Amino acid sequence: MDRFLSKIKELSCFMNILAGLSLTFMMFLTVADVILRSFRRPVVGTYELVALSGAIVIGFSVPYTSWVRGHIYVDFFISRFSQGVRNIFHIVTRCLGMALFLMIGWNLLKMGMDLYKSGEVSLTLQLPFYPVAWGVGICCFLQCLVLLCDILKVAGGKYE
Repeated sequence: MDRFLSKIKELSCFMNILAGLSLTFMMFLTVADVILRSFRRPVVGTYELVALSGAIVIGFSVPYTSWVRGHIYVDFFISRFSQGVRNIFHIVTRCLGMALFLMIGWNLLKMGMDLYKSGEVSLTLQLPFYPVAWGVGICCFLQCLVLLCDILKVAGGKYE
């Protein structure tokens, strides 16, 4: 089980690194566009690249953020209950989260397939949309595995 947990953590870290690189690209592109606009030479397609990169940043960072519990976590309500009740609460909420992310991931893969079949691309740079939809969909499935790891940690008594 520890090997499975470490592999999921490594994969989540890798996706988070890709999200960080995408965020860095967005930052440099925006700064370059602002500077070049003052010389009347804007970067063509900045809006499209920033929008696609934003989707990558958000989608690819979710699994690792969930792994390290970097999201907002309000526990003052469940902290009043016994450890057993808290464990049940954690397991039920993780199962609901897995169901949600399975549906989101499946629909993003379907949407990506539709975008691929239709050949839909961005207006200015003619970049295809389907790789981003597929990438974020895959990250949703990875998020399901992270939530499964949380359930395994709760069941094994290793959930902090």
